[in-house]
Amino acid sequence: MQLSYERARIEAGIPPILKRGIMLKKIAKLSFAAALVLSPFSAHAADISGAGATFPYPVYAKWAEAYHRETGITMNYQSIGSGGGVKQIKARTVDFGATDAPMKPADLKAFNLIQFPTVMGAIVPVINLKDVKPGEMILDGHVLTEIYLGHITKWNDPAIAALNKGLALPAIDIAVVHRSDGSGTTFNFTTYLSATNPAWDEVGVGKAVEWPAGLGGKGNEGVAALVSHMTGAIGYVEHSYAHQNHMIYTRMINKAGKAVEPTLETIQAAAANANWAKAEGNYLILADQPGTTSWPMTAATFILMQKVQDKPKVGIKTVDFFTWAMDKGDDLAKGLIYVPMPDKVVKMSKTLMQTLTDKDNKPLFNAEPAR
Repeated sequence: MQLSYERARIEAGIPPILKRGIMLKKIAKLSFAAALVLSPFSAHAADISGAGATFPYPVYAKWAEAYHRETGITMNYQSIGSGGGVKQIKARTVDFGATDAPMKPADLKAFNLIQFPTVMGAIVPVINLKDVKPGEMILDGHVLTEIYLGHITKWNDPAIAALNKGLALPAIDIAVVHRSDGSGTTFNFTTYLSATNPAWDEVGVGKAVEWPAGLGGKGNEGVAALVSHMTGAIGYVEHSYAHQNHMIYTRMINKAGKAVEPTLETIQAAAANANWAKAEGNYLILADQPGTTSWPMTAATFILMQKVQDKPKVGIKTVDFFTWAMDKGDDLAKGLIYVPMPDKVVKMSKTLMQTLTDKDNKPLFNAEPAR
């Protein structure tokens, strides 16, 4: 006999009243030591395990605090980068994987996975220059690419000066910082560079590339650590890392030729053109979207789960957490400058999660949870 959604939740150990919880390390203020690992570990076995992208870690941590207060169910999320998350969910060593580089439909089918987006955010260039304030410097895709190719090496280069008339630019070297691990942030960043400057084609797009110049940091936090400690540095991080740690971010010239800042409004403007209904397997890239107010380096982040759950009760708990996040996590996400998914996408994601089965091909649920 098939279980109803609520009955399945009860048998999985989730209270019938909609009070659900999860434990993750607090992230009120990130500490950017170079070797920092944002992976909270409980003294006891966690109820849910996940691993992957560092891009959404701040919002997952905020959701975790609120979720744990409601029921006490715990989760161990290892913030190891999108590449690691994909590897672990393929190997079935975690209950869910997290990636900012969506898997292609053929790969989802090959590994029997489902994929759904959780939130959208901004990738921002961050710099370390004395006397330059956040949002004061302007860059565009062409110049940013030339910096990462190692062609522009000084902060007072004429190409940078042309975009920043009236801003005093020092004649010091640019220290380029990039990700050292397999990263969905890098996938979206290199997608943007490729879209705006054909010269980047010699490097290519991917979660990991052969960087022409610079130093590597592990995770968004590792890049932020290096930039924060090197005068003249430039790097790229998810906006929440820059926002919470008062880093100096740049404005960007978007596809419409307008200088914009990374805000909820500019991320939403970029996301407005996204057609999720026609995105097979939820495979959709948001880089360099049109629109006068669109932030050009907008990205969604995704969850991966096995279609066939070896541990049905854990699968139910995992679905319950992400359902809770979609229902109750919007304000927490906005507070960290992430954009929640539109209601239509949320409904699609909930329907997709309802297709999970156990190893005997019996569905975990037979009723969709209410929005």
